[in-house]
Amino acid sequence: MLEVFQNVFTPSNVEFLAKGMALTLVLSVSVVLISILFGTILALLRTYEKRVLGKLAGFYIEMFRNTPLLLWILVCCFMIPYGTIVIRGGLALTLYTSAVIAEIVRGGLNSVAEGQFEAAKSQGFTLIQTLILIVLPQCFKSIIPSLLSQVITTVKDTSFLQVVAIPEYTRSGFVVMGRYTTTPEVFMIFAVLAVGYFVICFSLSCVVRGYQKRTEIVR
Repeated sequence: MLEVFQNVFTPSNVEFLAKGMALTLVLSVSVVLISILFGTILALLRTYEKRVLGKLAGFYIEMFRNTPLLLWILVCCFMIPYGTIVIRGGLALTLYTSAVIAEIVRGGLNSVAEGQFEAAKSQGFTLIQTLILIVLPQCFKSIIPSLLSQVITTVKDTSFLQVVAIPEYTRSGFVVMGRYTTTPEVFMIFAVLAVGYFVICFSLSCVVRGYQKRTEIVR
């Protein structure tokens, strides 16, 4: 076992896997931040704009939520001629994740009482001011656990990008795996991949549980 460990954990392999993990984290953070912005716009349109834009937002959300992520990765990576493969893969993740986050935000918006709009209007607030200053802060406060859970899902979803040779963590592990032929060495690399994802996702899960406990105490 010690020999297998030494064969797998060479400085070059560790550095290669670390670069893959770094790309996974950068992609995850970037995708989530952009998706929160775009998903919030979609949620606002679907909730408060019942005409053309609201229907288009609803169509977008349902289309992406009811189709596989892998399909959109392949579409973006092979049918969009612009940008690097990493950018196109990130775009596919963003388009997909935005639809999921839109529904999370919409749930938060529906939890805000209608009376908030009437009270804001009586104080002279415009609709935009009401949404930005009153509604959205309450909305995001209520959906923080769900958003953090979606971050965990997005970290794991980046592994789909390995099918188009984007050098994220899983792809890096498969590349390293190709250098070995024995079963113990291959399983060791699988274990490394599993532990890496577990550490990140479990840490985020602890943050979610900690936040939920603090909010329960406050209530």
